[in-house]
Amino acid sequence: MKEELIVSGRMNHLIDPQLHIWHWHIPLYLFLGGLAAGILFFAALYTILGKEKEYPTAVKIAPFITPIILVVGLMALFLDLNHKLYFWRLYTTIRLQSPMSWGAWTLMVVTPISVIWCALNIKEIFPNWKWKYEFIDELDAFFRKNLKTLSWVLLISSLILGVYTGILFSAFNARPLWNTSILGPLFLASGLSTGAAAILLMSKSHHERLAFARIDLMLIGIEMFLIIHMFMGFLASTQVHIDAASLFLGGPYTTPFWLFVVTLGLAVPALLETLELKGFKLPAMIAPILVLFGGIVFRFIIAYAGQVSRWLY
Repeated sequence: MKEELIVSGRMNHLIDPQLHIWHWHIPLYLFLGGLAAGILFFAALYTILGKEKEYPTAVKIAPFITPIILVVGLMALFLDLNHKLYFWRLYTTIRLQSPMSWGAWTLMVVTPISVIWCALNIKEIFPNWKWKYEFIDELDAFFRKNLKTLSWVLLISSLILGVYTGILFSAFNARPLWNTSILGPLFLASGLSTGAAAILLMSKSHHERLAFARIDLMLIGIEMFLIIHMFMGFLASTQVHIDAASLFLGGPYTTPFWLFVVTLGLAVPALLETLELKGFKLPAMIAPILVLFGGIVFRFIIAYAGQVSRWLY
């Protein structure tokens, strides 16, 4: 625990309502982590199912942005640390009860696998690509031989990463808005949805686009259900939880949450994807861009509103 307190540093300041407007690092990190988790989950899933040719963008092309996403996210997290030189202490121990420990070690697994995944599929983008050193070809052959095992590791670790982005908030019991078990599955569903949206943006296959429009539509439905369930839980709980819900039900975060997240980030994309599935010709980029926009705004609003939410003394 001592190491975590040292490493988290300004993470403690993040929950200071007087300072929250300056702290964009953590919401950005959580958004990028969820986005990468979503993309890598679908890449691993369809590799395990043997549908690489059916969904080439999801399996082979979209994962190329994940190492960049993860590095940028980790840089944002690093910038938020007060004692930056002590970040390595998270890797000197494993604490199963610690969300930060889970996150650190999961990222330690996911990040190199994302790079390996790109290396295995680099010839899909550059057909004439040749490795300069022979030992890289040997590693390439080894990972291709064990691709299913690698895919299972990636599938499980990406799910853990997606859930972790929400659990990191819910571990702060001092903030009633974050003190709910719904945040883990909600952030996972949101991360998978943004991952599907990124694949939709990059795919040129009509079949693949329709498949991921259906997937994203289902994930949006799950998000809506979890959001409603979260507010119902707050309203049926203690007064501080009712006060936390009131931030979104007539309070200062009502308009940004219901307009930018629920309406523009969920409802409108769901409508557009439904129309697309019914055969209407619509601009292909609008729905996935709105999903990505809603995903990042959602994390900023939850981060900022959670800092305002507090127990009564």
